[in-house]
Amino acid sequence: MSSMSYIEKLLDGVAVEWKALGDVAVIKRGTSITKKGVTHGEIPVIAGGRTPAYFHNVSNRTGQTIVIAGSGAYAGFVSWWEQPIFVSDAFTVKPSSILLPRYCYHFLLNMQQQLHDFKSGGGVPHVYPRNVAPIQIPIPCPGNPEKSLEIQAEIVRILDTFTELTAELTVELTARKNQYNYYRDQLLNFEEGEVEWKMLGDVTTLITKGTTPKSYELGGISFIKTEAFDGTQINRSKLSYVSETIHRTFLKRSILEEDDILFTIAGATIGKNAVVTSELLPANTNQALAIIRLLQTVNKKYILYILRSNHMKEYIDKCAKGSAQPNLNLQQINEFYIPLPSPEEQTRIVAILDKFDALTNSITEGLPREIALRQKQYEYYRDLLLSFPKSEEVAA
Repeated sequence: MSSMSYIEKLLDGVAVEWKALGDVAVIKRGTSITKKGVTHGEIPVIAGGRTPAYFHNVSNRTGQTIVIAGSGAYAGFVSWWEQPIFVSDAFTVKPSSILLPRYCYHFLLNMQQQLHDFKSGGGVPHVYPRNVAPIQIPIPCPGNPEKSLEIQAEIVRILDTFTELTAELTVELTARKNQYNYYRDQLLNFEEGEVEWKMLGDVTTLITKGTTPKSYELGGISFIKTEAFDGTQINRSKLSYVSETIHRTFLKRSILEEDDILFTIAGATIGKNAVVTSELLPANTNQALAIIRLLQTVNKKYILYILRSNHMKEYIDKCAKGSAQPNLNLQQINEFYIPLPSPEEQTRIVAILDKFDALTNSITEGLPREIALRQKQYEYYRDLLLSFPKSEEVAA
């Protein structure tokens, strides 16, 4: 069934009117608040992104709230909140009585790319209420409000079914990840004298870091920053680029090789790591990432699991204690002690953890793949159900 025939069947011949969002909803800015201005409580402070910035003791919005991030990397990001929240560097969309809030939310999700494209400003990107107000939203059966809300409710019912399935899978994935982390740490926990312990520097040929270049190019040599990490993978679409000349001269010491481990050594993402694959080469990196190049005789996957374990997290906490911003220097990376059981035991541990890892992290198998498929299915039907016919004026 084509999208048009489905919509025609749902509408059953009734008209659709397109109205500016600002005419059928109240678009209202939040109240900017910094961490210093927060009184700790249980109310999420929403500025942008998928998670609260911090928690406050008062709210400025009640339940069923549509929030659009107003500034920063997440500018234009749409989120939905059921509980009371405090909206900070963002704004909310409160539909009038002719629109179901959840219908409006799904529609704005369908406009997500356009909202991101509204970003403006030379420094921190912004999206403003004035950008969103002219967006045209379809109102089915405008002459019959009761029928209109019934149609909207049916669309919401179908789309919410997909989001609920995705949410259930996400909860299960979180549980599996917690289980995986527990068993990983148990497998890598050894008693005193049970195995040999060595410093990481003893099993490497190189531990160094990169430098930030003075300029970037539109193409050329791959330049990997922490921002390019998607979990434990490096996303090629998020790479920056430098020239061959800069790569071979100014950034000579940090030329990457296949199987190098990139390990974040500063800031909020400290401890994140990923392996450099041949598809990324030639490549380079900056000073926020340590380059760990292991000996050929070392079981690289085993070391990688150690670096992702609670053992490393505890080491980071110990080294960063008292610091305003957590960081590790290269000497501390070198001096990180790792347990080294027999090669056979390392192989056995890796085989077990590889199975867990595939289930919880792989985008080609396991729960992450299921979640990605459900999300694509939701997006397909969202587009299908919101593809109302447009008048020539609106289409223009």
